[in-house]
Amino acid sequence: MITQALFKDDAYLSTCDAEVVGINDRGGIILNQTCFYATSGGQPGDNGLIEREDGSKIEVTATVNGETKNDFVHILAEGSPTLEIGEKIILHVDWERRYKLMRMHTACHLLSVVCPYPITGAAVGENESRVDFDMREPPEKADITAKMMALVEQNHPIFNQMISEAELDANPNLVKSKNVKPPRGVGDIRLVCIGEDSSIDSQPCGGTHVSETQEVGAVHIGKIEKKGKENRRFRIRFGDLPQQ
Repeated sequence: MITQALFKDDAYLSTCDAEVVGINDRGGIILNQTCFYATSGGQPGDNGLIEREDGSKIEVTATVNGETKNDFVHILAEGSPTLEIGEKIILHVDWERRYKLMRMHTACHLLSVVCPYPITGAAVGENESRVDFDMREPPEKADITAKMMALVEQNHPIFNQMISEAELDANPNLVKSKNVKPPRGVGDIRLVCIGEDSSIDSQPCGGTHVSETQEVGAVHIGKIEKKGKENRRFRIRFGDLPQQ
């Protein structure tokens, strides 16, 4: 069942009305529309609450994709009451957690601008994220941190742009990931763009991001690890770079 993913157009939408249109064999709830992001591309899915018409609330512990990227399954806390097909509910995202993930995911994009190397892996977290690059010798943590914070402080706009698969094929350098390619056969591909006219960056991404770089706030490179002959793992953390 295809769920309308409202977060794709508005990452700041923290609540929405919805209708239960399906329940899978494990009790996962499928809705006609959702503001909950599903785990994908290194970003964890949202959690939060479902509010029923009688005012009672049910905890959503995770959101995942079903058989396709257009299927969204809301996982309820163990022992939750059963919802009914056709039931009208209100969704409430855990906004504090989501906003941290939006800021962190944006910081990962900024790091990929500062380190223009093929990405071999990434994971977005609430307090720490990692991005792995195919590179031999990384720069100093302080250097990378300073360049990232310059982009934050310049307060560049962040926006989405849709392109066709053919347009992406004509511009293969837009894909920064070395091993994972954007999904095919699901319609146009969303680019996340930074800077006026995408002057800072443009790359395929289905995640949630803030609308301007200053919202990222203070971030720093907490650690750079060697994960192979030509693989370096950068750990991004909130806050200023600690004094040595």
